Amino acid sequence: MPSSGLSITAEDRATLESLTRSRTAAAGQVERARIVLAVADGAGTTRAAELVGVTRPTVIKWRDRFAAHGVAGLYDEPRSGRPKTIDDAAILAATLDPPPETLGVTHWSTRLLAAHLGIGDATVARAWRRYCIKPWRRETFKFSTDPELEAKVRDVVGLYLDPPEKAIVLCVDEKSQIQALNRTAPILPVRPGLPEKATHDYKRNGTTTLFAALEVATGRVTDECYDRHGKAEFLDFLK
Repeated sequence: MPSSGLSITAEDRATLESLTRSRTAAAGQVERARIVLAVADGAGTTRAAELVGVTRPTVIKWRDRFAAHGVAGLYDEPRSGRPKTIDDAAILAATLDPPPETLGVTHWSTRLLAAHLGIGDATVARAWRRYCIKPWRRETFKFSTDPELEAKVRDVVGLYLDPPEKAIVLCVDEKSQIQALNRTAPILPVRPGLPEKATHDYKRNGTTTLFAALEVATGRVTDECYDRHGKAEFLDFLK
């Protein structure tokens, strides 16, 4: 038996050594396995603490836990405390309700909602991550008032799903009033340890309209900029 007084079986040693080499085991478990192996190999409390990089009380704690319970004693015990009193459904339901006007905010943060519900903000954050809830984001949408919208959509979708024989299908869109900006100094390229840099100030060169067409069959994009975006420009682009 080693001078430390801690004896381990060959099976336990193999398990502990496997833990120290594992890339998936928790860091705490790896540390505890190293402590037990150091003590079992004859290192005293002080020397084991130096080898593993922990304190003497930590060595004593896990040495005694292993002596009493074996390898199973190196795993965390169930934490005490109150069980979870609010489920994800309640958190999500509260997220949909607007914050009280007294808070002076337009949407909940994890800390504000947690304080409102009387739970930890980490609990709120986990629920939001689990269901991909991001109250701080907003996207736009628009309802069409065109009475022929459904028929037009059917025509367009039908064209994509079943194009005429030997036809080329193009998808065309426009983006108008693009500001034609130019920086007051050339952009500095990326360098080792430094990102690309651009001056914060710029000069305006008016606005432009971008027409772009995607050829569905090949993925080719055709584009052209115009000063205006009227019927004449659109027809010119199509030609």
